[in-house]
Amino acid sequence: MNSPLRIALIGTGMIAAVHLRAARDAGAAVVGVLASRPDKSRQVAETWCVPTGYRDLDALVHDRPDVVHVCTPNSTHVRYAQALVDAGINVIVEKPIATTVADAEHLAASVETAGVVASVPYVYRYHPLIREIRARRAAGEFGDVALVHGSYLQDWLCSPDASTWRVDPRHGGGSRAFGDIGTHWCDLAEFVSGEVFTEVSAATTITYPTRPARSVASFAGPAAADERVEVSTEDTAVALFRTARGITANTVISQVSAGRKNRLWLEIDGTRGSAVFDQENPETAWLGTEHGTLTLHRGEGTVAPEQARLNRTPPGHAQGWTDAFAAFVADTYAAVRGEHPEGLPTIRDGLRSVHLIDAVLRSASTGAWARIDA
Repeated sequence: MNSPLRIALIGTGMIAAVHLRAARDAGAAVVGVLASRPDKSRQVAETWCVPTGYRDLDALVHDRPDVVHVCTPNSTHVRYAQALVDAGINVIVEKPIATTVADAEHLAASVETAGVVASVPYVYRYHPLIREIRARRAAGEFGDVALVHGSYLQDWLCSPDASTWRVDPRHGGGSRAFGDIGTHWCDLAEFVSGEVFTEVSAATTITYPTRPARSVASFAGPAAADERVEVSTEDTAVALFRTARGITANTVISQVSAGRKNRLWLEIDGTRGSAVFDQENPETAWLGTEHGTLTLHRGEGTVAPEQARLNRTPPGHAQGWTDAFAAFVADTYAAVRGEHPEGLPTIRDGLRSVHLIDAVLRSASTGAWARIDA
């Protein structure tokens, strides 16, 4: 029997807590956490019942964990990940893996040179019914893909008095809505449809010209703030893609759509059938032909092998995003042990997403089609 992998985390925010739960779910031994200050590292380690709160990155590297989860603001991802990869340590890097194409390319090349495992949490791939739709598409059930479309809508920045570090391009990068959630939609759309986006025509908007200078109200409703700063990152993005096969795809991305908490919608329309996945209702998928429609439930009937592998609870017992996240982490750990799990998003997928962000920003700024360079 394999001994538990030794895991450390960098970061202490909401997503770091999700990584912590997923690591424990996967049977890892979480040995330490690194926060922004030594005292905070110790405090969070005590709260999370983790043995060590590291004083700095050097102390973490010296401890030689098997895998480190990088769960910090976007602008710091590449600095932490590069240091870990250079030390020969496997990593899970939150997206985007870097805020520039050059940094992302260098990090991806370093991962391949070092021979370490580096994965990126495009965890929507791990909903079982996503794997079911993907398998049916690959088997030809829907015919030739004719159109890919959908949206990813949230409302957590609806209020002009809501803000977050992601609004500031120094911390979040040049793109906010598309970089944060649009890349999730694109990763899922390409993964399920088998299409490769090659060009994009995009437009973006900023809903409020200013927001509070400090982070307030994220996921928790509006709050008053005195100092305000100019907003330069987008609240919405609309993107039309051409694919390598010559078909089109499009998506609407928003963080200011009232009432939409985390509504990722993906539709694949083929010459013989269509399929829809709605992330807020992950226990079902909609399948359609010109002769009728049906709602497919997770675990229902004869299922694809990858759906079966990822079904963690019996049918009728709801399985959602945290389960998908845990399955992604478990697959990363399996890769560290030398296995080759199907559909694990790697550093190359993270690099592709940075290229997508770059192309969307170039198109939005010029009004012209932009080539996606990876």
